[in-house]
Amino acid sequence: MQDLDFSGKRVLVSGAAGGIGRRIAERFSLAGADVVGLDLARGGSTLPFRLLSVDIRDPASVAAVCRGLEAEADRLDILVNGAGVLRLGSAETLTPEDWSACMEVNAGGAFLLMRAWIPAFQRQRSGAIVNIASNAAHVPRVGMAAYCASKAALVSLSHTVGLELAPFGVRCNVVSPGSTDTPMLEGMMQGKSGYARLISGQPEQFKLGIPLGKIARADDIADVVLFLASERAGHVTLQDIVVDGGATLAA
Repeated sequence: MQDLDFSGKRVLVSGAAGGIGRRIAERFSLAGADVVGLDLARGGSTLPFRLLSVDIRDPASVAAVCRGLEAEADRLDILVNGAGVLRLGSAETLTPEDWSACMEVNAGGAFLLMRAWIPAFQRQRSGAIVNIASNAAHVPRVGMAAYCASKAALVSLSHTVGLELAPFGVRCNVVSPGSTDTPMLEGMMQGKSGYARLISGQPEQFKLGIPLGKIARADDIADVVLFLASERAGHVTLQDIVVDGGATLAA
């Protein structure tokens, strides 16, 4: 997807300090876009894009940073909501704080950013939104009640926003990754040595293996995001593209 040209496009990516969000922001930057990343963490000084610190859960913080960006330029071409957190635990052991963290970051943060920029998209009568959900929004996962619920909420929110923005020529799509080589996955599996269990499957958790026999790279996800944000996907909206090597068997 490196042949896609986003020169002159203004792109905002949340969750851009690391993992999938960082790679998406990097790829847009490599493709010529003016990229602004948002994250609670700073992400180091070697990033090829500007990174602003914001608590995506806090309406006041999100509103303030968006007002600052609008003061610089009142246009936004592409919004990617990639911020996400994982809290593990069965429904009876999850704390209310764990539940709130997943809902407020994974779904609430996307809502706050879309709410802030929808007027600009409507005024422009153009633009694209891509929200990063998870294949966990499609199938239940043992011990991931809060994460699954929050990502399913994000998918439903995205479809509603896409429907509301369609009359303005603005597209809103979802990318739902499966197991992807990121610090989040490595932490969940207690090291990359645990990846083999994901590939072969975990029947005790009612979790299928990965038919393609490999863990995704962050670039696999970024490829789909850049396509959906590009004019090549100009007639694609309200879609949820699952990128998981077949792990959910098209569920």
